[in-house]
Amino acid sequence: MKKGLIFDMDGTLWDSSENVAASWTEVVRKTEYKLPDITKEDVMGVMGLTMDKIADKLFGTLSKKERMELLDKCCENENKYLLKHGGVLYPDLEKTFIRLKEKYHLYIVSNCQTGYIETFLEHYGFGKYFDDIECYGNNLKSKGDNIALIVKRNKLDKAWYIGDIQGDYDATMQAGIDFIHAAYGFGKIKQSVPKLAKFSELPELIEALK
Repeated sequence: MKKGLIFDMDGTLWDSSENVAASWTEVVRKTEYKLPDITKEDVMGVMGLTMDKIADKLFGTLSKKERMELLDKCCENENKYLLKHGGVLYPDLEKTFIRLKEKYHLYIVSNCQTGYIETFLEHYGFGKYFDDIECYGNNLKSKGDNIALIVKRNKLDKAWYIGDIQGDYDATMQAGIDFIHAAYGFGKIKQSVPKLAKFSELPELIEALK
């Protein structure tokens, strides 16, 4: 039986909000729109949303064309910035990947732009732990669709999605697999679900759920 663990990014594997805000502010300050600087709180308030919804929320005073063009520039700079500076990893991340890789196939699905997951994997040298990745920026599909796509593409017999916000749970239910809440992350889940107080607890929790 092929078993897979599919991870969300922000609030589950790392917190990149401060450096994302810094990278976006670099871009915003160069525009003619006189927009305020992007703060860490702004970024945390939109994490988990698809890119078009992020543009609507942060750059809503601009036309649709202008906000999407600005978002594209922000995301391009973000990938370059994070490749150099990284983010804040949750404790014992790599040690836990090593333990999990012994029994499970590992994947990442995020609502991010193209290149964001790759930047994370390249900066930390984590690519060797993951079999496949997918994101909204690649195909404009919802998180639920992309979770299901990973399951199908990799022929998984059993899979769990690990995420931190309600949207992650909803997407997981849409995809028809089991959910684990990264309770140390950015959000709460209305439903009663298995949860992690810290990332390093995941190997034991999975064993208990089998």
